Amino acid sequence: MSGTPSSATLAHQRAMSMTRLLDCGMEFADAQALFQRTSAGEEWDEVAESLAQAQLDRAAHAAGAGCHVTAREAQAAAIADLLFAQMAFNHDNARKRALYDRLVGATQQLCEWSEGRMTRVEVPFEQSRLAGWLVRPRARQALGTVLVFGGQSGWGVAYLPIARALAKRGLATLLAEGPGQGETRMRQGVHVDVNVEAAYSQFISFILNDATLGQPGIWGNSVGGLWAARTAAADARIRACCVNGGLAAPTLLPFRTFAEQAAAMLGTDDEDAIRSNFERMSFRPTRDRIACPLLVLHGGADPLVKLEDQQPFLDAAQSADASLKVWEDGEHTIYNHSAERTAFVADWFARSI
Repeated sequence: MSGTPSSATLAHQRAMSMTRLLDCGMEFADAQALFQRTSAGEEWDEVAESLAQAQLDRAAHAAGAGCHVTAREAQAAAIADLLFAQMAFNHDNARKRALYDRLVGATQQLCEWSEGRMTRVEVPFEQSRLAGWLVRPRARQALGTVLVFGGQSGWGVAYLPIARALAKRGLATLLAEGPGQGETRMRQGVHVDVNVEAAYSQFISFILNDATLGQPGIWGNSVGGLWAARTAAADARIRACCVNGGLAAPTLLPFRTFAEQAAAMLGTDDEDAIRSNFERMSFRPTRDRIACPLLVLHGGADPLVKLEDQQPFLDAAQSADASLKVWEDGEHTIYNHSAERTAFVADWFARSI
């Protein structure tokens, strides 16, 4: 260890801020240790994985002692640590794949300890399958189910804290890994050169094929907000749509991390191909109309998304129940007001679905 953080570490600390770590379920002590140890020269992925291992050991010990609540909580903390360990790599190298496999294995163990409230989901799409995790409320009959997903780097169980909040309100959550994300990309080879809204509609069909899950809503975060809006415009079965920090007309932003993640999602480093695909996926209110209730969230301090970048979603709203919620000091996807944000949106879905 050099005792000085590398430029890569500083980039990781910017992309995975303390507020983001906590938003996605990392325990404060682990988040603090991750920043302290990487600032002292340790590698980001190695520190995060070691923190995960300590939580996995704590979870296994608790389970062996019959302390099932503690086991589940420690396992969830380990999952958050592994999520950010693999996020140190934008392209799908061997190390990222191995860490993601550990993340999947840890999540499968949490499912086994969940008393049936969390299960793995695989949904057919074209010649492949889409991965996800279904989280149910305590009641057998959910009041509805929210399809939740992220964008270029926050996938699946990154939104487990949101699923818990929805469950408290009687709603189920399907934590989706869509095209270009997680296992759907790394193991199934599905990138964002496909019909993305058709892929998310497959998750909607899964929800509607289970009578205990009720009616579907959709909640997209970051670039995922674009796909949520496009899917809501294309699929009349969706009862409510939330867009959190989305870009209606995405383009290559002047940040290395964003560019590398966009390349990995498309499966090519060709910048012209990435720009062309962003153009193909753009949301146009003259063409894409959203009939269901719509909620758009915006952070005034978001360095990636300006309010005008999200205005097209509001322009496309046909429902009288369309609204904008702004946090003036809000970071990207409102990391720094995560508890308030999640409660606000969860209550809105409980009313709207």
